[in-house]
Amino acid sequence: MNDYIIYTDSGCDIAKEQLDAWGVPCDSLTYTFAGDPKEYSNYELPIETFYGRMKNGEVAKTSAVNSETFKQGFKKYLEQGLDILYIGFDSGISTTSNHAILAASELREQYPERKLIAIDTLCAAAGQGLLVKIAVDNKAAGMGIEENAKEIERIMPTISHWFTVDDLIYLCRGGRVSKASQIVGDLLDIKPVLHVDDEGKLVAMSKVRGRKKALKAIVDKYAQIALDPANGPLAIGHGDCEEDLAFIVSEFEKKCGVKPTLVTNVYAVIGAHTGPSIIVCCFPAKER
Repeated sequence: MNDYIIYTDSGCDIAKEQLDAWGVPCDSLTYTFAGDPKEYSNYELPIETFYGRMKNGEVAKTSAVNSETFKQGFKKYLEQGLDILYIGFDSGISTTSNHAILAASELREQYPERKLIAIDTLCAAAGQGLLVKIAVDNKAAGMGIEENAKEIERIMPTISHWFTVDDLIYLCRGGRVSKASQIVGDLLDIKPVLHVDDEGKLVAMSKVRGRKKALKAIVDKYAQIALDPANGPLAIGHGDCEEDLAFIVSEFEKKCGVKPTLVTNVYAVIGAHTGPSIIVCCFPAKER
């Protein structure tokens, strides 16, 4: 069995230091602020600085990883005689995975002796990050590349993503809520609860009054639909809101007796669309 690496992109929201520790290469999506000519990589600014600029009214525009970047990244490992299992960012949100799949298709002709498997997970943020962790654990347990890929493809349709934000203005800019809904929501302290559907697109599911009620609604949904509420796995991402993270972790433990398997930041490229104070929870479920 030939050796292989797990490869991903920064849509997974796993800290670069953690990916390095796991031996997982990562190509980064990028973003720019309106009026600022500099292009930033996903991990470049501390999240406090990034979200601080958003809170001050700056608007960030994001860019996918292009196929040439993936080709150069993949080639580095193919030329070392390694196979590659790429676990990619939801194509319902970004074209990143499509570019990786295109790069893989072209490189298979150049390296016919190598295995290069590229998966569009239809997952993002902590959901994609959870799949990366599972793949890393599978590999460490001795699972070969093809078996590992099949296991990820089996699990990924079950990964349910539920999240909420504290300010509707960012979802309004992205067309997820109307301007009227934003104004009324701000006046009445309405917080949306959203999820990622079977096509990998963001869908508003309900609205509640107050931040803590929105967080509790996510815990209630987990208790209802998680495959194994008491044991997880459960991944939680947050956009620079440690107090809300601590609150929802406590609620999960009180209601279900479960602790998160994985806690991540929501980094800039995803945070550009959701705004600061996002909380996202991802887990295998009976229904996505």
